[in-house]
Amino acid sequence: MAVPPAYVDLGKSAKDIFNKGYGFGLVKLDVKTKSSSGVEFKTSGSSNIDNSKVTGTLETKYKWAEYGLTFTEKWSTENTLGTEVCVEDQITKGLKLNFETTFSPNTGKKSGKIKTAYKREYVNAGLDVDLDFAGPTIHGAAVAGYDGWLAGYQMTIDSAKSKMTHSNFAIGYKTGDFQLHTNVNNGSEFGGSIYQKVNDKLETAVNLAWTAGSNGTRFGIAAKYQLDSSASLSAKVNNASLVGIGYTQTLRPGMKVTLSALVDGKNINAGGHKLGLGLELEA
Repeated sequence: MAVPPAYVDLGKSAKDIFNKGYGFGLVKLDVKTKSSSGVEFKTSGSSNIDNSKVTGTLETKYKWAEYGLTFTEKWSTENTLGTEVCVEDQITKGLKLNFETTFSPNTGKKSGKIKTAYKREYVNAGLDVDLDFAGPTIHGAAVAGYDGWLAGYQMTIDSAKSKMTHSNFAIGYKTGDFQLHTNVNNGSEFGGSIYQKVNDKLETAVNLAWTAGSNGTRFGIAAKYQLDSSASLSAKVNNASLVGIGYTQTLRPGMKVTLSALVDGKNINAGGHKLGLGLELEA
């Protein structure tokens, strides 16, 4: 079996069917470019249609492949500066180390994080530490896989309080065109998803969620249909009668536009429906 996915990526295929191709209530622009020296630039901006709030980010990335190093600088309209240094496959094959820092000039707030990840055949594990003067917060996760079966565990320990704040478990099964994922979070939240690639053009997904102590079960179904090589149509609906539709069109190589709409099926005449527009440029 190949390297299993990280814990956060379990059930990712189903999540992508539900989340990608939509941008309800936003007008968004993403631009990616790469200089001749190998520096990558990524700019993203969005405007919230409901409150007119505009946010943006700028990211630069440089890879020093000879030494397995990646340097990343980030800036956001919230005036937060971030720096990340990544070292991969240098100490030993499969080991990735990340060192991240953020700084807000307005407030003087600083934060740091150390991330480690190790992946080989049958196993994918990670350990992250949020640095804090009061006491670091430790995040750990591991996934084991064999013959299509996957099992993972994720936990968070707040050392300042000497308490485990999160304890999650997941199990699943994965083949080329079918994926099953179930999870239990903190012993009280239960969820599951099914993904199936029906054929080369159609992908479908179903998700379920239930919280202990509540009577309601949340569920949804979604599908993505590839109309042709440059256009796709996405649709989803949940038990709250919220219907989402998305259309993605590649206008030319490196230029993609996405149109989306969210309709409240219970209140068709009341309004409150949302539209979205996204444009992606890459050169």
